[in-house]
Amino acid sequence: MAKLSVNICGIEFPNPVMTAAGPGARNGDYCKKAADGGAGGIVTKTISVKPADIPRPCMGNTKSGFLNTELWSEHSVEEWLETEYKIAKETGLPVIIGMGYTAQQIEKLAPMVKPYADAVELSTHYVGTDVTPIVNAMKAAKRFLDVPVFVKMSPHTDIQTIAKALEEAGADGLVMINSFGPVMTIDTDTGLPIMGSKTGYGWLSGSPIHPLAVRCIYDASKSVNIPIIGVGGVTNGREVAEMFMAGASAVQVCTEAILKGPDIYGKIVKELNDFLDEKGYKDIEEIKGLTHKKIEERNYREHVIPPSIDGDKCILCGICERVCPYDAIKVEDEWKIDVDKCFGCGLCVTVCPTNALSIPYK
Repeated sequence: MAKLSVNICGIEFPNPVMTAAGPGARNGDYCKKAADGGAGGIVTKTISVKPADIPRPCMGNTKSGFLNTELWSEHSVEEWLETEYKIAKETGLPVIIGMGYTAQQIEKLAPMVKPYADAVELSTHYVGTDVTPIVNAMKAAKRFLDVPVFVKMSPHTDIQTIAKALEEAGADGLVMINSFGPVMTIDTDTGLPIMGSKTGYGWLSGSPIHPLAVRCIYDASKSVNIPIIGVGGVTNGREVAEMFMAGASAVQVCTEAILKGPDIYGKIVKELNDFLDEKGYKDIEEIKGLTHKKIEERNYREHVIPPSIDGDKCILCGICERVCPYDAIKVEDEWKIDVDKCFGCGLCVTVCPTNALSIPYK
């Protein structure tokens, strides 16, 4: 079994898969369920100075991804202080307290949560390019706390600049990314948005934003030396490994826990361990930042290399033939490819349900 424990800013986590600051950690009982389900750390749902007035409906699963207008916690600060944080601490796991959003709000909240926080996660949900509001919020927390302060970042267009500015201003770590948006889905039977917000807008999370999160982690980790906690569409162990390879030090799971329940944390951890064992890695730290090294060794090419096939794995399903935009593949009694027609695009490899096809990525 590979070593899965990670140390972030002096905090020891038994495994790198945490809750995220959402419905999966919406109160103390849910934090306990996450711990029982195999999470390695608890990030509590974001609080602010007042409970959120959450519009309904506020969550919806669509073919394009998961939408929400969840906002921050619907529970008061007092309820969290009197009850929920105490239950979360009973898990014995590190507790990272989510809070937001402005510097003025965080100045009020930080001294209140201090007795319960092993670290804090600040959410500003700011999507602009001026780093000042985020830095001011972070500095407000640092004035009142002696625990690590992590800043959760939206998918900014220039994430390297903002990440570096936060590091230079004193952030202990970064969390990326927040949900993407605003976005909109309409119920075509009624013509109305499925989200109950006044605008009908929501925020997108889950699998569709995973590649965006990976790119943000990859870019930011080239610019900063502080740890990055990845979040965005993690559904299995290989996607945890992917975020580590991009430069993450741990991950959070939100949408998948909503859809599958708290046992998903342990399932993902097991899948991660199985992957590491399969590849011969003894410690998850061995894959951290691996893609940065690999991409330097890669030979950029524009010439075609057709896919190759493992005949023992091919089930002659014909999916590759159907999706090939160049009409290069034929599947009848056997798999055939016209190398003169093949464009080397790689699409067939990614749709093969049995991983029978392969193409070099280097």
